Amino acid sequence: MKELGNIGLADVTAAYNSAEGDLWELIMGQQIHIGGLKASLDLVARAGIVAGTKGIDLGCCNGAGMRALVRFSNVASMVGVDATDGVVERGRRRTAEEGLADRIRFVLADVCDSGLPVGGADFVWGEDAWCYVTDKPGLIREASRLLRPGGTVAYTDWVEGPAGLSSTEADRFLGFMKFPTLESIPGYASCLERSGCRVDVAEDTGRFPSYMDLYMDMLEMQLTYDALRILGFDMAMMEAMAGEMTFLRELAHAGKVVQGRFIARKK
Repeated sequence: MKELGNIGLADVTAAYNSAEGDLWELIMGQQIHIGGLKASLDLVARAGIVAGTKGIDLGCCNGAGMRALVRFSNVASMVGVDATDGVVERGRRRTAEEGLADRIRFVLADVCDSGLPVGGADFVWGEDAWCYVTDKPGLIREASRLLRPGGTVAYTDWVEGPAGLSSTEADRFLGFMKFPTLESIPGYASCLERSGCRVDVAEDTGRFPSYMDLYMDMLEMQLTYDALRILGFDMAMMEAMAGEMTFLRELAHAGKVVQGRFIARKK
C-alpha cells in the first residue's frame, strides 16, 4: 500500500466542498466514477444484486449511484454514508427532486464508523470512493459488519496497478488526488478475506486508460470554458490542473494506476 502522511479526511472533505469537487463532476457527471451508469449496471450484474434488496453505499458522494440502483435495478432501499456535508446536502436535494427520497437515506458520518446497525444490509456498495479513506482495513471491517451473513460487498476503486508506482510518482499522484493511501488488488483481496469474506472477484476492469483519454479530451475539446468558470477563470490554475491530469493519464497507460473491481460474500 502506498501512503501520503499529510493527507487526511479533512483534506478530502475540503476538496469536495470546493471548486475541485465541482470540476470532477463537470468532467465525470453526477456519477463521479469511471464508467458511469454502464459501470454501475455491470457491477450489479456481476455481483448478482437483485430487485427488492437493501444496500448501503459507503462513500456515496451525491448519491447518484444509489439513485441508479433504485431506478434501474429496482433495489428496495439504499442508505448512503459520506463525510462531506456539501455533497450530502446536494444528494438529498437531488434525490428529492427525482422523487426517490422515500427509498434513499443519507447519513453524514465517517465510512469507517457509520453508526448503522450490524447485519442490516443485503449488500454494501462503493464506486471509486474508497481510495479517499485512510484506514482501508477498517473500512472493509465496517462493510463486513454491516452485512448480513451471505451478503455481498461489491465495489470498484482506484488502485495501484501491476507496474507499480515509484515513491516520487506515488507522492505526486496521491497529493493531487487527495488520496491518503492507495491499495492494490491483492491488498484489497487480503483485507476482505481477513474480514470474514470469500473473495469471488478481484480484478482490473481495464477501463482506466481510455477514460483518462476521454476526460482529457472533454477538458481540451469541449468543456474548457466551463472548467475555467468553476476555477474563477484562473488560467494558471487551469494549466496546473491540466498538467496533473496529463500525468494521471500517463500513469494509467503505463499500468501504474488501474480501476479495480471487487466482489465478495460474507461467510
